[in-house]
Amino acid sequence: MTLWLPDAFRVAPSLEGIRCTSKPQPKTALLINPFYPKDPHASFGKHVLTPSLALTSVAATTPADWEVAYWDENLLLGPPPTDPLPEVVGITVHLTFAERAYDLARFYRKQGAKVVLGGLHVMSCPDECSPHGDAIVIGDGVQVWGKLLGDVSDGTLQAVYHGDFRKPYRDDPSPRRDLLPDKNYLTTASLIATRGCHSRCDFCYLSTDNLHMPYQTRDVKQIVREFEATEQPYGVFTDNNLGSRKDYLRELCVGLRSIEKIWSAAVSLDVTDEPSLVREMALAGCTGVFVGFESLQNDNIVGARKRSPATDDYAHRVKIFHDNGIQVNGSFVFGFDHDDASVFARTVDWIEANRLECATFHILTPYPGTPLFTQMQADNRLLHTDWSKYDTAQVVFRPKRMTAEELMRGYQWCYEHLFSHASIWRRRPTDVRSVLPYLAMSYLYKRSNRIWYQVIRHQMTAIAWRPLVEWTRRRHLRFRKRLLQRVATVNSPGNVVSAGV
Repeated sequence: MTLWLPDAFRVAPSLEGIRCTSKPQPKTALLINPFYPKDPHASFGKHVLTPSLALTSVAATTPADWEVAYWDENLLLGPPPTDPLPEVVGITVHLTFAERAYDLARFYRKQGAKVVLGGLHVMSCPDECSPHGDAIVIGDGVQVWGKLLGDVSDGTLQAVYHGDFRKPYRDDPSPRRDLLPDKNYLTTASLIATRGCHSRCDFCYLSTDNLHMPYQTRDVKQIVREFEATEQPYGVFTDNNLGSRKDYLRELCVGLRSIEKIWSAAVSLDVTDEPSLVREMALAGCTGVFVGFESLQNDNIVGARKRSPATDDYAHRVKIFHDNGIQVNGSFVFGFDHDDASVFARTVDWIEANRLECATFHILTPYPGTPLFTQMQADNRLLHTDWSKYDTAQVVFRPKRMTAEELMRGYQWCYEHLFSHASIWRRRPTDVRSVLPYLAMSYLYKRSNRIWYQVIRHQMTAIAWRPLVEWTRRRHLRFRKRLLQRVATVNSPGNVVSAGV
C-alpha cells in the first residue's frame, strides 16, 4: 500500500542557489533542528506538537552580548536563514538526520561561519561527526555553550567540548521560549522535571557507551513557575520517565494542582503500583501518558533488560489509568528475538480489547553505541549502517523468527489497522460523555495527514488546535471535581477525558 507523502515531508529544503552577500556577523548564533523524513504511516501532527527543548535550553546560556536565533526545518518554513549570516551555527545531530546535519554544516562553513555539532549522535559516534564541524560537544551542551561562544570571540575555539550530566540539574536556566515561532506549535510548553532513567534497556539510547546520565530531579517550584510562565493551557513533559521516582512525582503533582493546567508525560507502567499516585496525577492535570509496553511477551522484556511488571498484568494497570481519566498511548516494539509473524495481530487485538486511545509502533532498531547494536554487529545481523534508515520505521537487521519483509509488512499493517475507522470506533471510551472528544482527537490526529500538511505549511497549528485544547482543559477541571468526590478506589467507575492530543 502506497501512502500519501508530499515532497515537503520527504525531502529536505534545498541549499543550492542560496547566496550569502555578507560576512558572518560577530556575536550572532543560530541553533538548528535539522529536517528528517516523515513516516507516512504515523501522524504528521506529532512533529509540530512541541519544540526542541534541548536547543532552547542551550540558547538560555547564551552570553548577554550575543544574539541567538532558533530554526526548526520541520516547520516547512524552508532552509535556515542566512541574512544576517551568523558567526556560529549550532546543529543538533541525531543518527536519522546526520547527513542533513552534515549538509547544513558544509553549507555554513563554506560561507565562513563556525559550525558546532552536538546531540546524541555526536556522543555515540564522535569520530564520525568531528570532521563535519569546527567543534563538537560531547555531553550536556547547556554547560559548555557560553564558554564555547566566549572562545569564538577570543579566537580560541577548541575542537571538542565535554559537558558533564552530573552537574546539578536544578542549576540549569529555563529554556528560551521567546525564540520560538509560537503559532507553529500546538504548545511551546515542553517541560522537563527529571533527567535520566533508572532502567537501562539494551535498545534504548540511554544505554549508549559514551552517555553517563545519572538520575536527577529539578525543584518542583521551579517547574511550576516555568509552566505558569508559558501561559499555555497544555504542557508536555519530555522526561524519559517522569515516574521513575514515585515520591518526586507525587510532590510534583501537589505543586501542579493549583495552576489548573493539563499535561501529558512518559511514565513507566510501574507507576500504577500505587493507584493513589495515578489519582494524584489526574488531580494535577494529567490527561495522557505515554507508556513503553514494548512487548506483550515476557521473554522479550527480560531479554531487553527492561524493568517492567509482568505482561499478563498490563491490562489491569491500563484500567487504573482509565479509572482516573488518563488516556494511554502505548508504545510497542516489533522484531525482538521472541517475536514471530503472529505478534502483529496479537498486539493489535490486545490494544483494542483494552481500549488504548492511541498506540505508537516501532521496529526494533539497534542504535550505535548501545548493547543491542554491539550484539547484532557481533552476530553479523546488521543489514547496513545507513543511519538515515535507523528511524524505527524501517528494518535494518535480520530478525530471528520472521523475514525482514514480514517484519516490515506487519509494522505497516498495524498502523493501517489501528488508524482504520473500525479500530478507532472499537477503542472508544465506555463513558458516553467521552466518546465525542475521543473521536475528535483520533480523527484530527490520526486520520488527517492531508489536513496536517496544510495546517503546518500555512503556520496554523496553534489556531487549529488550541481551542480544542482549551475546551479539553475546561472539561478536565470539571472531571477533577467529580474525581475528588469519588471514593479513591481502583475499582470505582471512571471517565476517560480526552487530552485532545
